[in-house]
Amino acid sequence: MTHMPPDAAADSPFAQLRVLVLDDDHLLLEVMREMLGACGPCEIVLELDARQALARLDEAMPDVLICDLVLPEMDGIEFLQAAASLGYAGKVILLSALEDEVREAAAELARALGLRVVGSFRKPLTPEQLRHALAC
Repeated sequence: MTHMPPDAAADSPFAQLRVLVLDDDHLLLEVMREMLGACGPCEIVLELDARQALARLDEAMPDVLICDLVLPEMDGIEFLQAAASLGYAGKVILLSALEDEVREAAAELARALGLRVVGSFRKPLTPEQLRHALAC
């Protein structure tokens, strides 16, 4: 699923921002599209499948990766390991309904892999949390 808005106003801080959202929940992806759109114009790529998201990551190298930790076939940790091996250098925002300790451990592992984790949040992510993480 891809959403690319028309040319954005140059004065928006998100005008050139490319965001990839990986989650296996259709509803959450649509909510994230709305929340990201409310932050300002940006290119949004939504993926349900981790392997497809890896292909997109390798092609486009988005500025921000928003990743669920619990995914079928390839979990979020495996995805982050693969992203790190591809040399992904953008911001990473982790999302999960898992306990805080598990999310924080995943964030520390991602940092140890060389990824730039700017937030680790319990679902559902609030618009304020998203804006703060994107501004980091």
